[in-house]
Amino acid sequence: MGKLVLPNLQGKQMGQVIVTLTVTNRIDQVLAQRGFISSGKVRSYILDDVLVDTSATLLCLPASIISQLGLVQGGEAQVETAAGVQQGRIFRDVELSIAERQETFDCLELTEVPYALLGVTPIEVLGLEPELKIGICGFYR
Repeated sequence: MGKLVLPNLQGKQMGQVIVTLTVTNRIDQVLAQRGFISSGKVRSYILDDVLVDTSATLLCLPASIISQLGLVQGGEAQVETAAGVQQGRIFRDVELSIAERQETFDCLELTEVPYALLGVTPIEVLGLEPELKIGICGFYR
């Protein structure tokens, strides 16, 4: 498997795009749709202040959020970080909701930082483009 790039965020402030998104355990959603669990048991989390980073590949979530969602590990990958190349865990079936769009993705576990990153793959799949204007941070379709 190829390397995934996780950026060094030190010093990045101008031109940042920060978004709010919702992540949900897709397996829980399917179980609720089929009547195996109640809809109240579907694990979901709203993330504020998610950094959109076009040098990141995947949706990257802190280990604590992955644990709260109960996501299933699907593999590992070599991850390039500011500290060098490290082994990273990939988790499956997280539904990402942003700007009235939804899709299911894999995500990379972040163990060193407490915040989430939104990488290029989910941005492109959802058909979103970062919009950078003075005083405005968000997406346009």
